[in-house]
Amino acid sequence: MSALPNVRAAAAPVAERAGRIRWTICGLLFLAATINYVDRQVIGILKPTLQAQFGWSEIDYSDIVFAFQLAYAIGFIFAGTIIDRLGIRRGFSLALVVWSLAAMAAAEVERFGPAAAAVLGAFGLAYSSSVAGFIAVRFLLGLGESGNFPAAIKTVAEWFPRSERAFATGLFNAGTNIGAVVTPMTVPYITAAFGWYWAFILTGLLGFGWLVLWLLFYDRPDRHPRVGAAELAHIQSDPPDPPAPRVPWARLVRHRQTWSFALAKFLTDPIWWMYLFWLPDFFSRNYGLSLLQLGPPIIIIYVIADIGSIGGGWLSSTLIRRGWSVNASRKTAMLACALAVVPIVAAARVQSVWSAVALISLATAAHQGWSANLFTLASDMFPRQAVGSVVGLGGMAGAVGGMLIAKVTGYLLEWTGSYTFVLMIAGVAYLAALALIHVLTPKLEPARLG
Repeated sequence: MSALPNVRAAAAPVAERAGRIRWTICGLLFLAATINYVDRQVIGILKPTLQAQFGWSEIDYSDIVFAFQLAYAIGFIFAGTIIDRLGIRRGFSLALVVWSLAAMAAAEVERFGPAAAAVLGAFGLAYSSSVAGFIAVRFLLGLGESGNFPAAIKTVAEWFPRSERAFATGLFNAGTNIGAVVTPMTVPYITAAFGWYWAFILTGLLGFGWLVLWLLFYDRPDRHPRVGAAELAHIQSDPPDPPAPRVPWARLVRHRQTWSFALAKFLTDPIWWMYLFWLPDFFSRNYGLSLLQLGPPIIIIYVIADIGSIGGGWLSSTLIRRGWSVNASRKTAMLACALAVVPIVAAARVQSVWSAVALISLATAAHQGWSANLFTLASDMFPRQAVGSVVGLGGMAGAVGGMLIAKVTGYLLEWTGSYTFVLMIAGVAYLAALALIHVLTPKLEPARLG
């Protein structure tokens, strides 16, 4: 026992002596997540504007959101497998091109909207041309964006040892919050100056700038020209995964570890979707904020969410470095996050806009800390070659939950005009998800894939 402190003391400086190229790769993942969320959030910021221009009902808007979530779920059926087969470099590039083109296509929705309405009408779905057009482009956007997180989580599993993965995941996942901050900082002003057409065009172009950086800088760590021997040894310091062939979904779904991850995503991802697509409307409806007034509250919420994303990953990684088990570290961090969401149930009833901002900020920060640890569970319980597929399955489950929350929110708002019941769902979702994780995987033991 007396030798253990010396071993830890000797091992502690290893990460410091190693190079930092892996953090450059993490920075690219951060930028991708930022752009991903800018493109998906534009319609949430523009909801009051588009709703006023086109006369959408709450049900119309919920159907547009539903189309994105449906495509996101369908995309996850294939995204993880495509990433596993094409490799991270090519798979990530393909996903980004598809979603960037779809984001820009939203600007032309008035041109092809009638054709989209005719196509949907052939299937018995009657929509106005504007609703049908946005359903079409948001469906394509969902297909492309479904590749982001499977690719990013697989990249983290490839480039980081287990002790750093939750922190690295928290860092790149913080890009989602930066995207959610950049969007209300820029889109209202672009719209006021040039119209909503250019809001879709300019934000969609961001992805192609990232693609250039990705193709210039990304390669596997063992082939990367800038990765030194010390950093490569640090990246590969975990015991190697046991040899295993590519694992199809039909085999993955037999394992309770898969269900633990997927059910947690199903219960908690929809809450984040609700924030993303309905927060601008929440502040407009409850406090009468205009398009240009939405920026400060939403920016504050997502800046604080960024702190939660990094803090949640940091907490579990720190506990592991202090000798806690992976099981205890991850679940302790996730419990803290789940409890921090509960006060949001009061947000719909407070009189002050800033009180609502405080409650929602706490909840979004907790969600991002939760998400950083939940994503890391996939690489804790599965070998690297299966991580993309597992994250794809979980992402699909989360998107299905997002489809449900879109319809539930739309109908609740149409019937009650209040977010009270929606926020009550948010308050209990994480505790329920953590309970399921603990029941299905009490020790977070690795899946035996055979």
